[in-house]
Amino acid sequence: MRFLPREPGHSWPTFCESQTEAAPFAFSKGRSACTIVVYNGVMPTTKQVRRSVTLPAPVAKQVQGIAKRRRLSDNRVLLELIELGIEISKQREQAFFELAERFRASDDPAEAKQLGDELGRMVFGE
Repeated sequence: MRFLPREPGHSWPTFCESQTEAAPFAFSKGRSACTIVVYNGVMPTTKQVRRSVTLPAPVAKQVQGIAKRRRLSDNRVLLELIELGIEISKQREQAFFELAERFRASDDPAEAKQLGDELGRMVFGE
């Protein structure tokens, strides 16, 4: 593979296998078939892991509906929902620890009872 200099009007590098591997329909005047490498800053910098997930039919239908409305792939919607869920989980955990610290530092028995009840609701639900 060799690097070709940037063509006029293009801001991306071009990599080619050889001059003779050009597809006759792809380029004119003897230019070779090349791969244009585009990096727009959005490409992942961490290793991706492939996972297989089975979704209940109603959830899959909801994901499909969201993807269609937002013109995204189902996989992109699933990724965004997972990231959102992780962020919300971290926020809940942070809120719990802040409430626990307020409970621990409270000197007023009425306030301590109210904070204790709030902690109980967070842990055990309504």
